[in-house]
Formats: sequence, structure tokens, C-alpha cells
Amino acid sequence: MPHKHNAARRHHIGKMKFKVTNWAEYEAALRRRGSLTVWITPEALIGWAAPRRRTRGGQPLYSDLAIETTLMLGMVFGLRLRQSEGLLSSVLDMMGLDLPVPDHTTLSRRARTWKPLSKSNDRQPVADGPVHVLIDSTGLKVYGAGQWLEEKHGVKSRRSWRKLHLAVDADSGEIIAHSLTDQGTGDASQLEPLLDQIDDEIDQFTADGAYDGYPTYDAVLRHSAGARVVIPPRSNAVERPNVQASCQRDDHISSMQADGRLKWQTSTGYGKRALIETAMGRYKGIIGPRLHARSFRSQQTEAAIGVTILNRMLACGRPKSVRCEAPTAATK
Repeated sequence: MPHKHNAARRHHIGKMKFKVTNWAEYEAALRRRGSLTVWITPEALIGWAAPRRRTRGGQPLYSDLAIETTLMLGMVFGLRLRQSEGLLSSVLDMMGLDLPVPDHTTLSRRARTWKPLSKSNDRQPVADGPVHVLIDSTGLKVYGAGQWLEEKHGVKSRRSWRKLHLAVDADSGEIIAHSLTDQGTGDASQLEPLLDQIDDEIDQFTADGAYDGYPTYDAVLRHSAGARVVIPPRSNAVERPNVQASCQRDDHISSMQADGRLKWQTSTGYGKRALIETAMGRYKGIIGPRLHARSFRSQQTEAAIGVTILNRMLACGRPKSVRCEAPTAATK
């Protein structure tokens, strides 16, 4: 009630509005994402069967490429393993290709040992030098009984969730590094595994307060000595000028104490961190908010293929939006 009473005297902050300037191209890209047009290159036909095994044990029938193709096709259209097997079988029949299709049991088993064919094979080359890296994590649900059983009846719940750690290029929107861990893993502990997946030089590294600390600054500067690290320090943080790697952190602390947090965000470009929130929302909206695999290794494979799908969809086309100018208030 008091809020409504004083609403006329409150300072209203209008919502920012953006306009897409390449709507025709972006709309065509969205239609291509749902296209059923499939082609298989001669190299893929040659590499469909697994290479000859030279050690003791059984000879696998399908290569990692065949497993990845089937899993990716199923994830794009939201299918389970049996339906993915049927979809690929029908597509190969219509194309007139006599290729064996992995059955659902083989897909479930091989997903635990699947490895990407090459590192960052879907990463587009960087044309303008160093990249602006954004890092954050989000939660993904997994199979199991509901958590309300534990809260209401006191029984042990099987429900848990996984944390998907993402590193995004702020300029292109592509996911350049990822990691899937259990729910108890801290965000800062996955910083170095993510940085190891990034071959490009880092111009600016932006993250939220969960990554604040001297080890984060040390890890980023070891990767790229000239990188700017933009992380909001804690409210009770104090300067430590004797620490060599903390000079940037000391600058952030002094800037916040002098000008406030909002001006610090504007001067450092911290607002671009919202782009990784968009990437995580895009993952949950297109791939889904839950993992369907049962084992942890299979869940890691599912997350890796989901990231590959998002990057390929983004390569089809992305919107170019500009901020609309706010209407000027009439002067008295």
C-alpha cells in the first residue's frame, strides 16, 4: 500500500528497448534450425565404421562420429535414444545409404566413453584479436525422485542436479569452453579447466562475485598476461597492495569506494555479463533444463553435444540489435 501511495513521486526507470536490424536474415536462420535437410560428406561415409582395433578385446562396429551424429540428431529434435535410432534409420533409407545405425543400447553405452573428435572443432576463427570472455554457471536437473519427498516425508531423495559451467565470447555469443560438474563443486574451482580450453588471447575477463579472489586473478593473468579482469569485489573487501597479482582488484575496490558500484559497472563494462545469462537461457530453452542421461559420464557427453548444437545454430545466423533511443520528456 505505501508503495502504491508514493508511486507518483518515485523515479521511474524505463525498460530498455532494442530493435533487430537484420530481421529478414535472422528469421531465415531460425527456419534453417528446424530444417530436415541432411547431407553426409564422403569423409563421414568413410569414417562411419570404427577403425580396426589393434589391442585385445572386441572390435567396435561404430566410430565416435556415428555415435555423435545419432545423439546430436536426437537432441536437436528432442528425441529419446530409441526414437533417435528410428529417425536416423529412416533418413538413411531415404538417402539410399546402406549404413548401419547404432541401436539405443549401443548409444547409451558408448555415450560414457565418447570423446570429441577435435578440440573446439566448431569454434569460429577470431578475426579481430583477443576475445572478451564471460564465465558463469547454471543448474541442470537430472533423473530421480522429487526433492519434496525428502522435505515432506524425511526420506532420502535421489534427486540431484548438475552444474554447467560456460565460457562465452562476448562479441560472437559462442560458447568457447564448458564443464559439467556435480552440485557441490564451486564455481571458482572450474576456472582453470575452462581457461585450458581457450586458445585465444583474452582481452577482458568478466565474471560475477562468486569468482572474486586472488587465485582467479592469478589464473587469468597466467593465461593472458595483459588481460583485464572485471569481477566485483565483496562489500567488505580491503586493498592489499603487497600482493602482486591483486593490483587490478585493488583498483576495483578503490573505484567502488570513491564512485559507488553503479558507476564502477559503467566504467568497466560489467553490464556485458548479462550476455552469458542469455546464453544459459538459450541452452535451457533449446536443449532443455534437464539432463536425460543416467550416468555422470553420459551426462557430460550430453552437455558437450548440446553446446555443439547451440554453436552450430548460432553460426546459421544471429540477431543484430541496437538500443532504441528513449523518448525525450516534454519540457515545461
